[in-house]
Amino acid sequence: MDLFKAVFLGVLQGLTEFLPISSSAHLAIFPKFFGWNDPGAAFTAVIQIGTELAVLIYFRRDIWAIGSGWVRGVFNKSARTTHEWRMGWFVIIGSMPIVLLGVALQSLIDKNFRNLWVIGSTLIVLGIVLGIAERVGRKNAPIENLTLSHAILFGLAQAGALVPGVSRSGATISMGLFLGYERAAATRYAFLLAIPAVVGAGIFKLKDIGGANEYGVFPTLIATVVSFAVGLAVIHWLLEYVSKNSYLPFVFYRIGLGALVLVLVATSVIAAGTTVS
Repeated sequence: MDLFKAVFLGVLQGLTEFLPISSSAHLAIFPKFFGWNDPGAAFTAVIQIGTELAVLIYFRRDIWAIGSGWVRGVFNKSARTTHEWRMGWFVIIGSMPIVLLGVALQSLIDKNFRNLWVIGSTLIVLGIVLGIAERVGRKNAPIENLTLSHAILFGLAQAGALVPGVSRSGATISMGLFLGYERAAATRYAFLLAIPAVVGAGIFKLKDIGGANEYGVFPTLIATVVSFAVGLAVIHWLLEYVSKNSYLPFVFYRIGLGALVLVLVATSVIAAGTTVS
C-alpha cells in the first residue's frame, strides 16, 4: 500500500468512526470505488485503536472519574453509591455482548459480513432506525438516569456493529434516543462504551497485520496515527453539533450511500465481495 492509500483510509476512519454512518462500511466501500483491495477486518479493527485513543484523550477526565470511582467501590463499600461506581459497571456489562458475539462470529465478521449487499442494506435499514429514533425519542433524560437494564440494551445495540454498515455509534445512539436520553448524553455514553470493545478487538487483530500484503505493518501504523488526529477533531465537532441539531442529515446520507452501493453492485459496476452463506 502506498502512503496515499494509508493516509486516505486513516482520514476516512477518523471522519466516520464517531459519526453514525459506520466507519467499517466506509473502509469496505471506498476502496472498491477506487479499485483497491479490501483492507479487511484486521486492518479495520487495528486502525480503530487510533480513534479510540482520541476518545481516551478527549474524555480523560470522565474516564479517570469513572475508573477511579469503580476501583474505590471495589475496596470501599461506601463508595458504591456513587454515579461513577455504577457507570463503571454499566460500561463493563454493556461491553459483554459485543465481546462474546465478536468471538463467536469471528469468521463471519472477517468474511461474509463484508459483502456489499449486506453493507448497503444495513446502511439503509439502520439509517431508517436512526431516523425513527430521532423522531420519537423524548431526548430529555441525562446520562445520570442510566439503569442496569438500559446499559444492557445499549450493549446489545452496540453488538450490532459487528456487521459493517450498522455503525457502533449509530446503533447505540439510536438506542439512547429510543430510551429517552439527550442526544449529547447518548453520544457521550456511546463513545465511552466503545472503548473496551474497540481497543480489545484492535489488540486481538494485531497478529493478523503484516506479511507481504499491501495492508502491512507500516501502512496500518500510518493510518492509525492519521485516524487519531482526525478523530480528535471530529469528536469535538460532533458533540457541539448534536447539542443543537438533529441526526437527520446522517439518516439521509446513510440511505443515499446504501442505495448507491446496492445499485452499483446490482449493475456490476463494483463487486460485492465475499459470498454470503
